[in-house]
Amino acid sequence: MTEKQRLKQLEKEQKAAAKLAKERERLREMLSYEREYGVYGAVCGIDEAGRGPLAGPVAAGAVILPGDCEILYLNDSKKLSPKRRAALYDEILEKAVSCGIGIVDAARIDEINILQATYEAMRIAISKLSVVPDVLLNDAVTIPDVPMRQVPIIGGDGKSLSIAAASVLAKVTRDRMMEAYDALYPEYGFAGHKGYGTAAHIAAIREHGPCPLHRRSFITHFI
Repeated sequence: MTEKQRLKQLEKEQKAAAKLAKERERLREMLSYEREYGVYGAVCGIDEAGRGPLAGPVAAGAVILPGDCEILYLNDSKKLSPKRRAALYDEILEKAVSCGIGIVDAARIDEINILQATYEAMRIAISKLSVVPDVLLNDAVTIPDVPMRQVPIIGGDGKSLSIAAASVLAKVTRDRMMEAYDALYPEYGFAGHKGYGTAAHIAAIREHGPCPLHRRSFITHFI
């Protein structure tokens, strides 16, 4: 290796080390709520995916992370690529103290409305935890009918590592469900838009009518 090549390699390593240090500092900041409320016991992050689509379920994630947890590049699921989300999903399941997923389908959404269905999915996710949490860190909401202390955090999926983890679990779970549903109802293109109201999806509803996955209360303008 020439002196020039050695210097270039050293510069590359220094940049990588600086990037890693910056990422670890970001993660430490995202654990501030967990540190603050961890004095009360087990802290659980809660988030949902799928409130806005025209079809498919709403999913909720509940995640309790260990106090010394480091999951590099974990963030709000909406800021991550599908490939990154998939890798983080596996890492979260491996490192978490406990995880729970709640699913509420389209028929139930139509029956009780999307907000109540979201709360229901969150309660289901909490009930599936192997450890009963003492404090819930929620992305902006307060969940009715749960006994533990709750801390609603606006934009929480970008501020709390536990909520970010819950957002990834919910998003990946729901996306995989919609990809599987695509094989059952290929005319709607669920694998691509995941049930959201794209122009192609709306056109498919108008052409084929709704399928059992569609939220009838969401598509009144299209049928």
